[in-house]
Amino acid sequence: MAEKKKLVFMVTHGPENPELATIPFVMATTALASDMKVVMGFVANGAFLAMQGMAERVHAPGFPPLKELMEIYAEAGGKMYLCGPCMGSRHIEGHELVENAEVVGAATFVSEYASAANVMVY
Repeated sequence: MAEKKKLVFMVTHGPENPELATIPFVMATTALASDMKVVMGFVANGAFLAMQGMAERVHAPGFPPLKELMEIYAEAGGKMYLCGPCMGSRHIEGHELVENAEVVGAATFVSEYASAANVMVY
């Protein structure tokens, strides 16, 4: 059996730009539904999206609510890789993160990029 293709979605926008915070989740949940492997990375202001309760505050007109998309992603086993230095510079504490968020460093991101079919940055 052929190995599943992997897509990496890097999220650089947070609640300040609801559309660009939401689109990667639309793409990621669609890829998961298409039987692809998905990794989502959160850097810069995207790190804020990994905080508990943040998704409830983000809704882009014309898109499903971010909370709903994040729940679908998590239920499908999706992981959220959060940049540790980005988290630190934004004063985000580990206890504030959603359950499927994992704090990682640059080496993890580079490894994921190298093994992906494509990397998309939003």
